[in-house]
Amino acid sequence: MFDAHTLFLFVAAGMLLNITPGPDMLYVMGRAATQGVRAGMVAALGIGAGCFVHILAGALGFSALLAASATAFTVLKIVGAIYLAYVGLSLLRWRAPTSAIEPIAPSSLKKIFMQGFLTNALNPKVALFFLAFVPQFIGPAASNKALAFLILGAIFNFTGTLWNCAVAWVSARAGQRMRTGRAVLWMNRTIGAVFVALGVRLALTSQSP
Repeated sequence: MFDAHTLFLFVAAGMLLNITPGPDMLYVMGRAATQGVRAGMVAALGIGAGCFVHILAGALGFSALLAASATAFTVLKIVGAIYLAYVGLSLLRWRAPTSAIEPIAPSSLKKIFMQGFLTNALNPKVALFFLAFVPQFIGPAASNKALAFLILGAIFNFTGTLWNCAVAWVSARAGQRMRTGRAVLWMNRTIGAVFVALGVRLALTSQSP
């Protein structure tokens, strides 16, 4: 299916891609800094669950269909862009407590997980990334290419989730002294603005990987 050298190269390349800052890492950092390590790790797990959607789709051939169909790509792109903008606007509209002693109402862990899941699962560029990246490490003579895709995709997702959990831990510790209403307000505004920009960017993106 793939030899040890190929697997090593895949893991090394995947780790380099995983540590590259992006919207997933930003989401984890924001949740961990404002609500603690548990929220950050739940965000990381939601993102990882969203990645599995694309891994399964790639193994089953749905990602190839998405790449070939301009209509399917456009529909998913628009839905994903709208959702990213929705998350961003929700963060922009967040209001800090009016009293210094009033506690900050945290988002539920279920909501954090689902936001991480949907921001990843509804992004067609992630599907095209897996379709372009993973097959490069699968030999043409592999007897079961779908299984090989699943295994490599799972390895990539596992290392990425571990990295995001580490980011959550560091961000939570760094944000312990920043969890005042004003600090959280400006952090949410910054992340919200970035997510709105990402939604616009996704809406304007082309079908090429």
